[in-house]
Amino acid sequence: MKITSVESATCVVPLDSGVAFATRSVQERHYTLVRIRSDSGVEGIGFSYTGHKAGAVTTIAIRELLADVVIGRDPHQIESIWDEMYKESILHGRRGSVLRGISAIDIALWDLISKDAGLPLYKMLGAFHEDIVPAYASGGYYQPGKTPEDLGNEMRSYLDLGLRAVKIKVGRVSTSEDVIRIGFAREAVGNSIPLFLDANNAWSDASSAIQACREFEVHSPDWIEEPLMPDDILGHAKISRSVNIPVATGEIHQTRWDFEQILNNDAADILQSDAGVCGGITEWRKIASMAAGRDVTVAPHWLADIHVHLVASTPNASWVEYFTDHSVLNIGRLFSTSLEIKDAGLKIPQNPGIGVEFDDKAVQKFSLDGWV
Repeated sequence: MKITSVESATCVVPLDSGVAFATRSVQERHYTLVRIRSDSGVEGIGFSYTGHKAGAVTTIAIRELLADVVIGRDPHQIESIWDEMYKESILHGRRGSVLRGISAIDIALWDLISKDAGLPLYKMLGAFHEDIVPAYASGGYYQPGKTPEDLGNEMRSYLDLGLRAVKIKVGRVSTSEDVIRIGFAREAVGNSIPLFLDANNAWSDASSAIQACREFEVHSPDWIEEPLMPDDILGHAKISRSVNIPVATGEIHQTRWDFEQILNNDAADILQSDAGVCGGITEWRKIASMAAGRDVTVAPHWLADIHVHLVASTPNASWVEYFTDHSVLNIGRLFSTSLEIKDAGLKIPQNPGIGVEFDDKAVQKFSLDGWV
């Protein structure tokens, strides 16, 4: 089998209403989509979230830098293709937007070979779970007029759907206000439900983060996510040593070498590697294996349709992050999904590949210049 074409598209999907978290507000989301065709007639698809501005940078990298590396190759040679794409990008950025392009291509390759084998992705990777994987409801964003009582009601609604873990945003308001918000969320879900906090790089230094986290501890949160800027690995390590809340980070980090620094410095209790960001499924698996050797858990960030398979095939993976609608993470407007809540988690899709297909009409509606 040989790859005959690599096409990509940039889609800009407006949010129904803007949302905010610690460091910025978002009105729309940009996604890069990839489809790879083979001479056997099998097509694989991949995708990556590319921010709320300038998402086309990733698409350009695929079209002008990476596609030529892939076309003509046997799609089963994923490790070799990844290595060549990474080397080809040496002058253009071995992190950031180019790595998101590599990630999307890598995901499409895994989708293609899984479909060719007639297997769902998690079985292609080596199943660990067979039916259900744990999932938490991600939400708790800041919005105009949203009260702590409203936040509590939102958390209750996730329990009503059948999930048994939740996450909220912190860091945009004063610590005392956030303590109140966390209190309403905790009261809504009870003491036995995991309650995660996401700070989105809210604090400028470890001391400020430590002070805030110590005030949050009264409500027994189950992790504090990205308290500092991602590059401040030593600061994350200091926080981890100083507070009783587990530290989670890694959603913006890329490649095994980034995560090696986190692990070497004991900077996180939970790694949140994102296959759409870190280098694709190929690199995600290397990161998870490296974490397993250090007795560290991985809980991937976003893109539940992909990560349900990765958590299902990874012994040291704990949770899938799940958005129950398209109000915050709206990539689901671009494709079908087979995900469903079951037994406090997500039912693992059994269709060959990832289990999603692009909605051609939606892609055409939201794309900047179509497939190229």
